[in-house]
Amino acid sequence: MTADTVSRGERDRSPLGQPYWRLWTSSGLSNLADGVFKIALPLLAIQFTQSPTLIAGLSVAATLPWLLFALTAGALADRLDRRRLMLWANVARALLPAALVAVILLDLGSLWALYVVALAVGVAETLYDTSAQSILPQLVRRSQLSRANGRLYAVELTTNQFIGPPLGGLLVAIGVVAGFGVPAALWLAAVGSLLLVPGVFRIERELKTTLRADIAEGLRFLGNQRVLRTLAVMTGVSNFASSGAFAVLVLFAVGPASPLGLTEVGFGVLLTASALGALVGSFTAERLEAALGRSRALAVAVVGIALFVGAPALTTNAVVLGVIFFAGGVFIVLWNVITVSLRQRITPDRLLGRVNSAYRLLAWGTMPLGAAAGGLLAQWLGLQVMFGIMGVLSLALLALMPLLTDRAIDAAEA
Repeated sequence: MTADTVSRGERDRSPLGQPYWRLWTSSGLSNLADGVFKIALPLLAIQFTQSPTLIAGLSVAATLPWLLFALTAGALADRLDRRRLMLWANVARALLPAALVAVILLDLGSLWALYVVALAVGVAETLYDTSAQSILPQLVRRSQLSRANGRLYAVELTTNQFIGPPLGGLLVAIGVVAGFGVPAALWLAAVGSLLLVPGVFRIERELKTTLRADIAEGLRFLGNQRVLRTLAVMTGVSNFASSGAFAVLVLFAVGPASPLGLTEVGFGVLLTASALGALVGSFTAERLEAALGRSRALAVAVVGIALFVGAPALTTNAVVLGVIFFAGGVFIVLWNVITVSLRQRITPDRLLGRVNSAYRLLAWGTMPLGAAAGGLLAQWLGLQVMFGIMGVLSLALLALMPLLTDRAIDAAEA
């Protein structure tokens, strides 16, 4: 549905088009819902338990589908209409928090009910996110991908982390119905916007194959691409560390007995610092990529993300943490814009769903493992020691940067 008529290396400034902006609107609404939901869930959970291990279990449940279901989600994204998969995934995500509200109102709520909802929302997320990254090259030219991804990250991170967390804290303070009813309504609104994106987004298939064969083909493609394979491993280690750190951040930040001593609303405001940085990064990533070169920009991002993850080990000053979180948001988006755009350029459309899911199996499948490790380390060694360990682990990724020279990246793209 799209052609790349601008040569590699030349910045394509042509309009992204109305279908793209409708997808952008839907993504913003969907991520605002997710931003509210991901804050509301642990804030409700601490009413049931103060155990770091059990609180971290929510992150394990929410991210476990990336380990168990990612490859199947990718194969489905290459077999079915990607827009329809996104629609049904958001319908499911709207119904689940609504069901949780009913359970709580009937006085049947428990930590285990939160685990079930977190897991089910995670399954829907694997379908939505895999399809969303795979549909983008069908809406814009490949030469527009860095800009298109940057604009998507702008609205996603602004709504998910800048507006969503403080709004989630405020809504939970009002009541459970508000905390979970609002994200349900937002996911339904996202469905409405996505329905306005015209076209069919199902890849034509010349041969009938099994789901298992489709998955194997995607894994082989990723395995034969050293640059993509290295990036997937690096992202997986980084996500392991960040998931471990942030799975129990609520215990470090919220409550009079916590090191930061913040309220629920204050916790949401702290997280908006990284979202604000991400917003700045989404508009500057393309320029930084061009100015530094992709290899150097990725190395700078590794250092920045390591500081972001390990910062709570260094200070309990909320203002200092806010500044570091802001910088971390910039570096996270810089990494994501470069790596996602590169993956979309290298991979043929017919394989993109499977390669995205295989990549995310390595990159995101580590998140439940990291969340579990973070909870256990925090229980055994203390919160700040755990943050320090995860920060050092993130910084160690610099050892793999010799595999990601500009020459190697250019060769993979060519």
